[in-house]
Amino acid sequence: SIDSLPFANTNAILAISTACVVGQGPRGLGSVPCLTLFAVGFRCDAVTPAPCTPLVRAPSTDYEVITRLLRTKSTDTQGAYFAFIYTLSQRLEKSHRARNRFFAQSRPRHRQPPGRPGEPPIMASSTVGNPPRTYPFMSRGEIEALIADGRNIVILNQHVLRVDPWLPYHPGGDKAILHMVGRDATAEIEALHSEDARQQMLRYRIGRIQGLWRNFTPPIRGGTFRTLAEMEEDDEVDSAKERDSSSPSSRSPSPVFDVDGQAAIRCRGADQSERPSSVSSQSTADADVDGMSYLDAITREHISLDLDKYPTPDPETQARIVAKYRELHQRVRDEGLYQCDTMAYAADCCRYVAFFAISLACLHFGQYALGGVFLGLMWHQLVFAAHDAGHMGITHNYNVDTVIGIVIADFVGGLSLGWWKRNHNVHHIVTNAPEHDPDIEHMPLFAVSHRLLGSLRSTYYDRVMKYDAAAKVLLRIQAWTYYPFLALGRFNLYVLSWDYLLANRGPRKGPGAWHRWLELVGQVFFWSWFGYGILYKMIPDGWSRFVFVMVSHVTSSPLHVQIVLSHFAMSTADLGPHESFAQRMLRTTMDIDCPPWLDFVHGGLQFQAIHHLFPRLPRHNLRRTQKLVQAFCDDVGIPYALYGFADGNKQVISRLSEVSRQAAILAKCQRTIAVSGDFSGHHHPHHD
Repeated sequence: SIDSLPFANTNAILAISTACVVGQGPRGLGSVPCLTLFAVGFRCDAVTPAPCTPLVRAPSTDYEVITRLLRTKSTDTQGAYFAFIYTLSQRLEKSHRARNRFFAQSRPRHRQPPGRPGEPPIMASSTVGNPPRTYPFMSRGEIEALIADGRNIVILNQHVLRVDPWLPYHPGGDKAILHMVGRDATAEIEALHSEDARQQMLRYRIGRIQGLWRNFTPPIRGGTFRTLAEMEEDDEVDSAKERDSSSPSSRSPSPVFDVDGQAAIRCRGADQSERPSSVSSQSTADADVDGMSYLDAITREHISLDLDKYPTPDPETQARIVAKYRELHQRVRDEGLYQCDTMAYAADCCRYVAFFAISLACLHFGQYALGGVFLGLMWHQLVFAAHDAGHMGITHNYNVDTVIGIVIADFVGGLSLGWWKRNHNVHHIVTNAPEHDPDIEHMPLFAVSHRLLGSLRSTYYDRVMKYDAAAKVLLRIQAWTYYPFLALGRFNLYVLSWDYLLANRGPRKGPGAWHRWLELVGQVFFWSWFGYGILYKMIPDGWSRFVFVMVSHVTSSPLHVQIVLSHFAMSTADLGPHESFAQRMLRTTMDIDCPPWLDFVHGGLQFQAIHHLFPRLPRHNLRRTQKLVQAFCDDVGIPYALYGFADGNKQVISRLSEVSRQAAILAKCQRTIAVSGDFSGHHHPHHD
């Protein structure tokens, strides 16, 4: 860590280096001096031999001595300096806990060097000509304390990254990063980012970890973290409990008590084995009229079903799945599946042009409804290419693919690619989490999880999704309104796109800052050719315009069915922070079985489970990847959900109907509570 302290005095550097590398002599002489120097945390001017400035308040006597020694150029001071460092280290060694607290609280804060305007600051990079920097091993407690102090810490390939400076620059938005705080995000980062982007992330390293990392629950998901002082208090409480339990007054083991305890456990196990197959039944509601308890019972049941069906989410089991997934990912690379099939995209482009040309021809001959059909088909097909570009699945170059996506989505389709990416990146991180995934947060129109009946707070929209009067009406009939609402979904996307662009909700700094302006130009271009050029100039009357708009937009709506089909019927249960990325994606996503000649109709959305495992994979290679994923699932014991298109839709309608029944039972619970309250009130009058 010496190269992170740019001392101006060469002799001081020599003295520090000597103190750090010596491994002989009294205990701690080899490691503690380095620790002490880093803890004291001085930073000096790198050009002039000006006095050092302490980053933390150290004892005044220590500060004066170190400052005087660092400013002198005499080599005679090295021995005195070495002796002083050793004395200071011995003082710190008196208490192991105090030393750890001092080290964590006094870690030097990196000054962000001024970069070029609009670019993120460069951190943790080595100076040209200096040896590669080494990073200290950090304990779980140190990392927890940093997060408790408001730092955003992410684990990547055993490296500890402090990503606070990068948050405002991240092209995918800050929410995607915040969901990874305190977690090993290696799988997610490797799946969603290029090799170059991953190398850039290493600039934010502050340390390393050893062994298997046990994930924290991120603060954005409700995780709580302790400071070092709070950890010390907890340790003292635990020590006191241990002393109390080992005292003579403690109860000695009792054969009778132990037998009773085992019997109680057996009884609980028996009760669980006799539980009903579904807690959505009427009897459950009659047994417990508390509405929230009813919803909690459903949650427990869904978690139990997933635990029975999928590998256990303990760290050791999931570590094996992670290792197998990394082998699978390497095989995908080795087989060249990341290589784009340019001829396939050329054929797609011919299809787009043909649909648009036929649409214009129909308009020319007055066939406005038929012209709307072919324009809708073009929009439907174009979204698949925009989806690929948004994931950098075409050229794998961020800027090039983004421009391709904006041209398709904004200039030709009138929809914001930036809005979609901001939404979609979070969806790929927290798939099917009712509180976090915006792709399943459609209150009051739809609810695919009973938990949405409890007025959850969305971490994406930062508001409560109220289960209000409108939701109570609409959710009861959602199985019937599902397809009609999706048929009109494109109009809602226009509103969301303009809200995103006008409110400037995208990245305001960094490589994606300029995309908003290109998108605004694209929106003006779209409404010029579509709104003025076609609707106003080519279609003569209002009714024909209405027919053309409705037909074109409804024709493109099967896309919305294809998008939600892969997730609406799948699990929304939370199995805890240790569940691996691969298992979570396969547990919350289904694939659709179709013949190869129909692949162009589905546009890769029939392989959503595979796409979630490898988001940057070109869609024309997903079918070849399917066999590898199926073999992986067989190896690790994760079920691979595969349905036909009709059966998949039946599963979705069944899920919507199930939540509607749960809403009806919840309403009955609430009415029962209200009646009980009124009845109780009549029999217990108040006395003044």
